[in-house]
Amino acid sequence: MDQKTNTLTILTYPEPFLKQLTLPVRNIDGTLQVLIDNMAETMYAAPGVGLAAPQVGVGQSFLVYDIAVDRDHRDLRVLINPRIVERSGEVISENEGCLSVPDFRADVKRASQILVEAVDRDGNPLRFEAEGMHAIVLQHEMDHLSGTLFIDHISALKRQLYKRRVMKEIKHR
Repeated sequence: MDQKTNTLTILTYPEPFLKQLTLPVRNIDGTLQVLIDNMAETMYAAPGVGLAAPQVGVGQSFLVYDIAVDRDHRDLRVLINPRIVERSGEVISENEGCLSVPDFRADVKRASQILVEAVDRDGNPLRFEAEGMHAIVLQHEMDHLSGTLFIDHISALKRQLYKRRVMKEIKHR
């Protein structure tokens, strides 16, 4: 059944929903498949390389991402109930940004290699290693599933400066 996809509203800081823990996905059904497709369209339209369910107001543990360099050859990936089972090394993710934290970028310390376990959109178990950009994107998106934003990984001073700027913008709307 081919259903029309729609872009969703991306929640932005300081929306409290972004700080909530997600619940595991218990049922991979048609409703979830439509939501996954809508999230993918939203991510591509933004444009971004990843989008976690909490960013669109869904309190379940799943995400979509596509780190393909060539946007004409999309490589959408879906992870349901993902978890990092091993981390190693350290890398600075330079100039990291987030669709839920607009107009702000920062360097963030991340693991350089991770081992991930999840389920794909068809319910098949996945276990794979990721490194470099792939590992950074997955850590960023999986943080969303536990209520963590990338600004939670930066210095208190930088975070406070961003918070002040956002609150000032909200007041002037």
